[in-house]
Amino acid sequence: MWVDVTVVAALAFAAALAPLMSIPLLVWAERKMSAFIQDRTGPNRAEILGLRLGGLVHPFADVVKLITKEDLTPERADRFYYTLAPFLALFVSLLAFAILPLADTLHFGGRALPMRALTLNAGILYILAVTGFHVYAVVIAGWASHNGYALLGGLRSAAQMVSYELALGLSLVGVVLVAGTLDPGEIVAGQSGVLFGFLPRWNVFLQPVGFVLFLIALFAETNRNPFDLPEGESEIIGFHVEYSSMRFASFFMAEYASMFTGSAVAASLFFGGWQVPWIGTEALRANAPLVARVAFGALAAFCIVAALIAQGYKGRLARLYRDRRSREATVLQMIFLFTAAVSLILLAFLSTLPPWGAQVLIALVQGAFLLGKTLAFTFLFIWVRWTLPRFRYDQLMGLGWKSLVPLALLNLAVTGIVLLWFD
Repeated sequence: MWVDVTVVAALAFAAALAPLMSIPLLVWAERKMSAFIQDRTGPNRAEILGLRLGGLVHPFADVVKLITKEDLTPERADRFYYTLAPFLALFVSLLAFAILPLADTLHFGGRALPMRALTLNAGILYILAVTGFHVYAVVIAGWASHNGYALLGGLRSAAQMVSYELALGLSLVGVVLVAGTLDPGEIVAGQSGVLFGFLPRWNVFLQPVGFVLFLIALFAETNRNPFDLPEGESEIIGFHVEYSSMRFASFFMAEYASMFTGSAVAASLFFGGWQVPWIGTEALRANAPLVARVAFGALAAFCIVAALIAQGYKGRLARLYRDRRSREATVLQMIFLFTAAVSLILLAFLSTLPPWGAQVLIALVQGAFLLGKTLAFTFLFIWVRWTLPRFRYDQLMGLGWKSLVPLALLNLAVTGIVLLWFD
């Protein structure tokens, strides 16, 4: 009993921590990528003990700045709801991650331990329900600010999110029909094996139209460009126009947490989640020592390549700077070389693994694959934001109601006919 409670508590902690920990990394990645796209250097000023780490310190400087900034509340605002809205937005953005499986089920002493914080056989409905709550945070923020511009921004945002929720839900119905279940754990488990002898049996190949519709609706639900009218940094009618300090930062954090959670949902429902392409869980566990050697070898190779890149980066930093920034490449190179050395030592001394060790190792490998797929989607979010222009409001609503919803219904009808045909 205590084992179950401990595992569930640890998974719940991980489910809440993963989206939160992703926020500073995503903020840094977005700044660096936008700088690369715009041919700029990007953040490189903030430092701790002389280390700037290529701008990784900047998100922590932002936290300090936002915490110490004056927190203003409009005189005629409803203080309770004005305070509630940003924290509701952040809380809701973390909930959906709890239902997602991080790895295949572990078996210890005849006990099965699902690798997710929350097990529900109607998990898809749970995901749609908790994401729908984000609309309330937006509307409450706009209304409670007692500002006409904020209210107008909140209503516009609510209209956008409600419109695209319909397409989002319909795009997932096709996946549910193919999988025959509403449980995300079973949907991920059902994506093992191959199609036509060579393709991973991922839902993206069985539901390509559903995936495209889901991805577009996900961009709109997370208020990311080209659907970022609810924020509209260049406009005045954002729903959080009156917010400042940590309450504004909570909306900011909710956006990035939603982006990470939405990416994990897309990876789980359409790209196999924790599934390793072409290799099932039993085969991985049976060859756990070999998998460990491959993993440590790949990590060592990656770190050596990164150290070589850092060696080439030294000259550029020396030309650009005359202060401690010129030595950052040396610090990164030492970190990569140390990690490579530890990986090679573990690779040399690794011979066998106990049964429980094999299960834990494979769970870590599967979790790493889920993380890699999730980060690939977050990269897509960032790339699109700094590449495409923003839609006009009429274009946005027209795309949702005149294109996505009819296409989602057509995809649903075709999926049903195909399933009946082959049944």
